[in-house]
Amino acid sequence: MTTESPVLLDSDLSVPVFIRGKVRDTYQLGDRLLIIATDRVSVFDVVLPNGIPDKGKVLNQISAFWFEKTGHIIPNHLIEVIYDTAALDAYLPPDVRFSYPDYLSGRSMVVRKAERIDIEWVVRGYITGSAWEEYAKSGTIQGMPAPAGLLESQELPEPMFTPTTKAESGHDMPMSMDEVEAILGQARTSEMKEKSLAVYTLASEYAREKGLIIADTKMEFGLVDGQLILIDELLTPDSSRFWGIDTYRIGQSQPSYDKQPVRDWTARTGWNKQPPAPELTPEVIEATTRRYREACEKLTGQAPV
Repeated sequence: MTTESPVLLDSDLSVPVFIRGKVRDTYQLGDRLLIIATDRVSVFDVVLPNGIPDKGKVLNQISAFWFEKTGHIIPNHLIEVIYDTAALDAYLPPDVRFSYPDYLSGRSMVVRKAERIDIEWVVRGYITGSAWEEYAKSGTIQGMPAPAGLLESQELPEPMFTPTTKAESGHDMPMSMDEVEAILGQARTSEMKEKSLAVYTLASEYAREKGLIIADTKMEFGLVDGQLILIDELLTPDSSRFWGIDTYRIGQSQPSYDKQPVRDWTARTGWNKQPPAPELTPEVIEATTRRYREACEKLTGQAPV
């Protein structure tokens, strides 16, 4: 188990900030971007005061793994994963040099700038989470008809697309496919469905070989010169639900390789889900770090570096 302190990135680097999210900080590098996956963790849209050691490295390196593995299906924004900070000099003007901190190693990547499509594209292969809650009440999934008689965590007859808005703060809101088509047009919407299904299918088959089920995942897309590409993160424990095949049981919720210990612990404290969030205990931090690292090792074959 790692003994490093979590990297929260409270201070700016010596390059302009592009955008700061709950987990990732993005900086300008001319016509490219530097994305840093921090160890910050959020639940219920609130960032907690503690970080999860190695979490950022796991997210960064799993995303890079999938970007490479699915590049033949659809291009993506990845240019280079940064393991040696000296490599960043190549992305700066010749007369500009900065001393980059060592913590960037393994948790940062240089990417192409893209025009982001402000829709989170959720692909569900199994019925769980909010989809199960709605289905149990009304027999629908995001307002769409669903097969009768499904049990919690059961595999769907075919994957479902349940897109949402991409909110800078607060909750993402569900969207219908008609609403997506009204914004993007039928051709672009069909392209996103086709590409995301192909990515999910490939990833699901690969993960099964490694003893994991990908219950659902969300993808983000952008445009570069009119071409559709994948951006942000891809098939990580923060954007997907990974279940172990050996612990999978239909008809109940499943343990997952993500921040589940954080969610469970904060729920038990009686916290009202409003800032400020409570301090995590060392036991919760260790358990969560272990889950992230296990996901990385199972999928990529190596621990985060």
